This record gives sequence, structure tokens and C-alpha cells, in this order.
Amino acid sequence: MIRAVLIDDEIDSNRILQTLLENYCPQVSITGSADGVETAVSLIRETRPDLVFMDIEMTQGNAFDLLNRLEPVDFHIIFVTAFDNHAIRAFKYNAIDYLLKPVNIRELCAAVDKLSGKVVESDVLGRLRSMLEKTRGADAGERKIAFPTLNGLSFVSIREIIRLEAKGGYTLIHLRDGARITATGHLKDYEDNLPETIFFRIHQSHMINLNKIKSYQKGRGGYVVMDDDSYIEVASRRREEFLQRLLK
Repeated sequence: MIRAVLIDDEIDSNRILQTLLENYCPQVSITGSADGVETAVSLIRETRPDLVFMDIEMTQGNAFDLLNRLEPVDFHIIFVTAFDNHAIRAFKYNAIDYLLKPVNIRELCAAVDKLSGKVVESDVLGRLRSMLEKTRGADAGERKIAFPTLNGLSFVSIREIIRLEAKGGYTLIHLRDGARITATGHLKDYEDNLPETIFFRIHQSHMINLNKIKSYQKGRGGYVVMDDDSYIEVASRRREEFLQRLLK
């Protein structure tokens, strides 16, 4: 068994990652979790894990502050983060992989397999090239996202999502086939994790898939007509940034 700990200041992210590991990576045994640099230092020194899954940004600093305090680093690392600008720096710490949120199941399993010996990766330049391509989000539309629900997790391909709508403490995920998923968590949680090359929050209560827009109508802020024939208002303060994104 691979003894692992999870470090992320977002409790839901730790919970989702733990569920994915339990369901798809049975060779991983999770021995604890932490939400910041201080708690992570204590946890790692106490449990001495084989593998640490960690976010980049966290309370009291970031992952690199944590690793500097633990040098020499005697465990393997898989970075799991919404930020895509730390990939090269991650190699300083011999990271096994660098996964972008929301975590893709296939990429997660492949990263764990590297440590378990099922995959031997000796081409460092190849690893770097693959990692950088991943952070650019070239295949973001093919990725699946795990949405937490009251009953567990729902896995949805990004290309199937038309829009997300805030509903109190929940978020409605509107899909291409007309189905809806009621996900736990606020819209802000998904705004931070979904690829910004594809999704844009046009209103306090709405985030849309830019690839699913039928048309844009002018007005104070204007509004968009989506593939599901919904009309979504564009907040006036977001109008200029939204139009710039459309032009790109």
C-alpha cells in the first residue's frame, strides 16, 4: 500500500480527492489530511507518508514554503491545483505529476501508477513537455469533472455543460441533453476550478460555457442566448471583459 496524505485548504477538495482515490486507486491508503502549512508540517512529520497530494496555494503560505521547511523532502509529491503556472518549479521537488483541478480520473490513476511501479517514466524532457501541454488546457473540453451531490459524485464531461446557476448554497449544472445536476457548494467554488479558457461568470448567479453561446444581444450589459435556448443577462460590470473574451 502507498501511504498518502492530502493537503488542501478547501475541505471539499480534500473530500472529493479522497473519494476518487478510494474508488479508483485502491493501492493508496490515506492516513490524514491538512488544510495549511502549519498543520501539514505536523501531519507529515508524524505520519511519514510515501506520497503527498498537495495544492499550491493554501493558508499560511504555499506548497513551496511547506516543502522548504521539510527539506530534505523524503516523500513523493503529486500537486493538485487550480493554478497552472507552477509546473516547471514543481520539478525542483521531483514531483511525480501536476494535476489541474477539477481532477481528471484517468490522469489521477496514471499519476498514482507512476509511483506504484506500473509505469516507468525516465524521459524527464518528455514529462516536462506533457505537463506543460496539460497546463495549457488544450484538451480541457475532453476532461470530466466530479461534482459533489447529496448522494455522492456525478461525473460530467466539460463539453456537456452549458451553464452553471447559483441556487442558495447549491449550484445547478445545466447539461446539453436538458438534464440538471444539483451540486453542493457555491458557484464561486466551481468558478475557481473550471478552466477559464472555456467558462466565464457573466453574472453573480450565472457562469456559462463560452462554446455553447448561440448569440449575444446588446443592451446595458446585454444578454446571451445559450444552446438550451436560455437567456442569461450579462452584468454591466462584466460586459467589457466578456466581449474581449468573445473576440479572442
